[in-house]
Amino acid sequence: MYDIIIVGGGPAGMTAALYAQRNGKSALVVEKAGFGGQITHSPKVENYPGTLQMSGNAFADSLLEQILAQGAEIEIEKAVAVEDRGDYKIVATEEGGRYEGRAVVIATGVKHRMLGLPGEEALVGEGISFCAVCDGDFYAGQTVCVAGGGNSALQEAILLAEKCKEVIILQDLPELTGERKLQEALAARDNVRAICDTRIDGLLTADGALKGVAIESRATGERQEVACDGLFVAIGLIPENEPFAALAALNDWGYFDSDERCLTRTPGLFVAGDCRSKGVRQLTTAVADGATAALAACRYIDMELS
Repeated sequence: MYDIIIVGGGPAGMTAALYAQRNGKSALVVEKAGFGGQITHSPKVENYPGTLQMSGNAFADSLLEQILAQGAEIEIEKAVAVEDRGDYKIVATEEGGRYEGRAVVIATGVKHRMLGLPGEEALVGEGISFCAVCDGDFYAGQTVCVAGGGNSALQEAILLAEKCKEVIILQDLPELTGERKLQEALAARDNVRAICDTRIDGLLTADGALKGVAIESRATGERQEVACDGLFVAIGLIPENEPFAALAALNDWGYFDSDERCLTRTPGLFVAGDCRSKGVRQLTTAVADGATAALAACRYIDMELS
């Protein structure tokens, strides 16, 4: 039996494993695919304190090496359920694994909703981005498009307008749906324009990098090409928390309804990172959650054993 089982191998999950091991607890990380989560899509990370620049992959590799050196164990399997047995939990996987732990930290992260276009995955980090805070500086003085018209897309566009020569918002609905104040802030900028009631139906590339997008008017069917250096996709995030909803409450958007303490309604079950309800989703907040959840799990185990 492990002391703490962590579901998810992103920054939050691996940080939880690090803090567990450093506090004398055995940790198992169950990750369904590759370690690092969404940060591996960022070719350059320049907003992590104490580090001038690194790639998301380099960060993930370094953190994985660190937790393995501390004694954490890993399993590449997809967790599909957590069973509460009172003083211990069982994490069940799609592959048939059943792992027992005194406490569990769920750090499943989120997926960015994609456009579903051919070649899209290959362009992530090569012209397609999801975070203006993370990647906006790379497009200073250039032209970028923003896919989406809700609050998240408009907030991305405001940040990008501070740096970029031109920002083009592409919205598939007849009008922008973000808050009026955000729309007014963008309307006041002469380097921002919106094309509504249009859908992106193709990606234009040269030498493996994005050079523009093909769009089609939903009203007239007219097609045109829009040249751009980067495309920021802001059409929503998808949490994958449903398999654990019986033990941890979800909010209306499917995120774990937990505050900064990372607690759930089930004793011994904790949540961390982007899968949790929160206002800011950044690398720094993910690792902070991982530390918080792991320390809370350590306290829980110590109290149970005393």
